[in-house]
Amino acid sequence: MSKLNMEKSRVLVPPIKCQGIKTKIVPFIKEKVKINENGTWIEPFVGTGVVAFNIAPKRAKLIDKNRYVIAFYQGIQNGTITSNIVRDFLEFHGRELEKYGAEYYKKMREEFNTNGEPLYFLFLNRSDFNGMIRFNRQGNFNVPFCQKPNRFTKAYITKICNQVSNVADIMKGKDWIFECCSWQKAFENASEIDYIYLDPPYIGRDTSYVGEWPEEEAILLAEYAHKTPANVCLSMWKENEFRKNNHLFEFWSDFTWHEQNHFYHIGAKESNRHPMIEVLAIKR
Repeated sequence: MSKLNMEKSRVLVPPIKCQGIKTKIVPFIKEKVKINENGTWIEPFVGTGVVAFNIAPKRAKLIDKNRYVIAFYQGIQNGTITSNIVRDFLEFHGRELEKYGAEYYKKMREEFNTNGEPLYFLFLNRSDFNGMIRFNRQGNFNVPFCQKPNRFTKAYITKICNQVSNVADIMKGKDWIFECCSWQKAFENASEIDYIYLDPPYIGRDTSYVGEWPEEEAILLAEYAHKTPANVCLSMWKENEFRKNNHLFEFWSDFTWHEQNHFYHIGAKESNRHPMIEVLAIKR
């Protein structure tokens, strides 16, 4: 493989981790999604940003209800968060974590729930259990410690800093807007040359990422997707060995489906994690 092709096939991994991140199917998404370079790439559920960072469109509207994710990427975009700032922060607090362990993690979590600072969010996200993002009903981050006091080794910090640098490089010279708001707003003023990529939460499951995602809202999303003049790509699980996603069959069957086997690294127990078929349902 040539160096150019290797660069094209390389998947940019973002500095934020999350349940259900689509890193492993990014090549599949890039293969099937065809965008108009004059249009805007729109994500109502941007999450970690892994798809947007790898599609790397000229214009993008990147929306999420999780204000901490949005604030973190806004910080990288406006230069208030850099790889050097991240390194200094993680080196200092990583040393304290190594000295005091779980108690220091809890202290940082308590401080984050008061100050809401993006670097605290990054620290917790990279030192909590299973890279989860979860909040209780009071809006407080409540994921437990990963039980690894030496989590922030020099190599691990460098890895995170490189991820921050890569994201910053991707954003340079691009007209991207990061916004914390409802998914409905993402559809406003979308035109036929725009592309809307949808990666919504699991239906009926309180993900605690930003709250519950009820079936009524999932149905409303399908209605918006069908009515918008923009092209739409829905990323959603189809089935596994135990069950089938009836919502997909009922509300998205008129879209063109492309399938690939996928494995979600979510769930507290490894025995609860199973391979499934992932579908990209594309409008046109």
